[in-house]
Amino acid sequence: MPVADLETPASSRPPHLLVVDDDTEISGLVKRYLGPQGFSVSTAESGAQLKEVLKSTHVDLVLLDLGLPGEDGLELTRYLHGHWRGPVIIVSGRGESVDRIVGLELGADDYITKPFELRELLARVRSVLRRSDRQAMMEAPTEPRSTLAFNGYRMDTVAHALFDAQGIAVPLTTGEYELLKLFLEHPNRVLSRNDIMTRLHGHDAGPYDRAIDVQIGRLRRKIEGDPTRPALLKAIRGTGYIFTERVRRE
Repeated sequence: MPVADLETPASSRPPHLLVVDDDTEISGLVKRYLGPQGFSVSTAESGAQLKEVLKSTHVDLVLLDLGLPGEDGLELTRYLHGHWRGPVIIVSGRGESVDRIVGLELGADDYITKPFELRELLARVRSVLRRSDRQAMMEAPTEPRSTLAFNGYRMDTVAHALFDAQGIAVPLTTGEYELLKLFLEHPNRVLSRNDIMTRLHGHDAGPYDRAIDVQIGRLRRKIEGDPTRPALLKAIRGTGYIFTERVRRE
C-alpha cells in the first residue's frame, strides 16, 4: 500500500486520496483514473486498513464504501468524523435516501452512488477538496483575512473556522462551514434548495432535497439558541431558507 513521502512539503504534494472498498476492481479503476488527474491514491479494503493508513500517512480525502463486509460503513463514517478532520465522500451501492441522509448526519461531505461516472466522481472530489481545510491553508498566504460577524459569532474565512462570543471554536464539518458561509454572504435573501446545491456542488438538488434539510438542521443545532424555534436560519415554505441576521464583514 503506497505511503506518502512525509518529508515532502505539503504545498508540493499532490492531494492524497484514500479509497476504501473491498472490491479491488472498483478501487483499482478509481486509482487508475484519478492518478493521472493529479492525485496520489492509496487503497484499503477494510476499516482496520483505513485506520492504519490514517495513522501512518497524510490523507486529504477519504472515499468510503458503505458496504464493507462485516463492517458498518456508517459507523466508520462516525469514526472518521470523530477522529479525523479531513473530508469524506461516501461511495456506495446503497441508493436509498435514508443511507445518504444518515451519512450526511454523521459528517460525510458528499455522497455518490454506484454505478457512477468517473468524471462525476472527479468533479465531486475536486469540489470537496476546494472546500476542505487543507485547501484553505494552502491558499492562506495570498488570501486576505476576512471575518464575517453575526449575532456574537465570528467566521474566519481564511482559517475556515467559526468562533462563538467567548472565542471558542464551534466544530463544523466542511459541508456545514460552506453552507453557513453561503448564507452569511447572502443575508436576508431567500435561497432555494436548487440555489444551495448549485452554488455548493454545481448541480441541482433533485433527490438531495432532504439532504439539504438535514444539513440545515445540523447547522441550527450549532448556532441557534433553540434549534426547534430557529431565529437565524428560517425556512420559507415551499421555497428554501433565509438567513435573517445582519452580517458584518471585518
